Amino acid sequence: MQYKMLGDSGLDASIVGLGCWAIGGWLWGGCEHKDAVEAIKASIDNGVNLIDTAPAYGFGRSEEIVGDAIASQRDKVIIASKCGLVWHRQSGEFYFHTDDQALTDKPSKYAVYKYLGADSIVYEVEQSLKRLKTDYIDLMQTHWQETTTPIAEVVEALQKLKQQGKIRSYGVSNVTVDHLVQYGPVASAQQRFSMLYRENQKNGTLDYCHDNNIAVLAFSPMEKGLLTGKMGPDYKFGEKDLRLNDPLFSVASRTKINGMLANIKPIANAHKISLGQLVIAWTAQQKGITHVLCGARNAKQAIENARAGDVLLNDEEIKMIDAQIQTVIKTS
Repeated sequence: MQYKMLGDSGLDASIVGLGCWAIGGWLWGGCEHKDAVEAIKASIDNGVNLIDTAPAYGFGRSEEIVGDAIASQRDKVIIASKCGLVWHRQSGEFYFHTDDQALTDKPSKYAVYKYLGADSIVYEVEQSLKRLKTDYIDLMQTHWQETTTPIAEVVEALQKLKQQGKIRSYGVSNVTVDHLVQYGPVASAQQRFSMLYRENQKNGTLDYCHDNNIAVLAFSPMEKGLLTGKMGPDYKFGEKDLRLNDPLFSVASRTKINGMLANIKPIANAHKISLGQLVIAWTAQQKGITHVLCGARNAKQAIENARAGDVLLNDEEIKMIDAQIQTVIKTS
């Protein structure tokens, strides 16, 4: 496993991190508690020390599972969690209605708001500490940005929590360069990035982070399983699965993307790795990307993802992969 610093935090994190959205169950269908705990433990056993979660992932369930899994080895992991998606109050900007499984178009069990008020951040951190069964969080990230709270207030709240020892460092998620300028020095930015989604590369966010020593945690590098090569045209999604009606997961789209993956499979074969591992390795070597967050709902998936942290591609291989990606992007 390769390791890189999370910006100026002093935290040396595995380049492959475990993303814990799916194990919360929300928008992903069910997930067995035992399988999720085993996935986390298998990740740690295979060199992963960066565990990324959030209160909104299963409305506390993901954090509780992480807390159970790392209870006896807290000192081995860097816990990254988030704040700013709230359902305990109606403040800030309304985001969506949802139940425990899926989004709804009318009032349901949860009304979720984007809100980063100082008192709310303090409340969220206290709740996360309880669920995670720890007295500090290594990296606290603002989950989504909103316009009702001045960024200066957000930074002040995070700095106070850091001074109190409740968080060791802080970062941001889902931001623009303008957000980053207003926040000032942060340890990290968690941004969506994949072979198929390159907006943060095009709009200069990755360059800004690279030039300002801000770690970038790439999320959805596998595009929710689409880039594993295991999702054929006959794959069936569950009724509550967020991928069910996403055009990216249509039969036509899957067929086209699987064709691209077949064309780069010889590179995976040459390294004796899976397509999924090749995708992770390619992502980790993109300019500005320092860490890649990969979901896993069982130990087998976790081990496969972790082992991608050992893979280094040469310039020619990256160039060949990029050429194949362009054939898909241009026809999308």
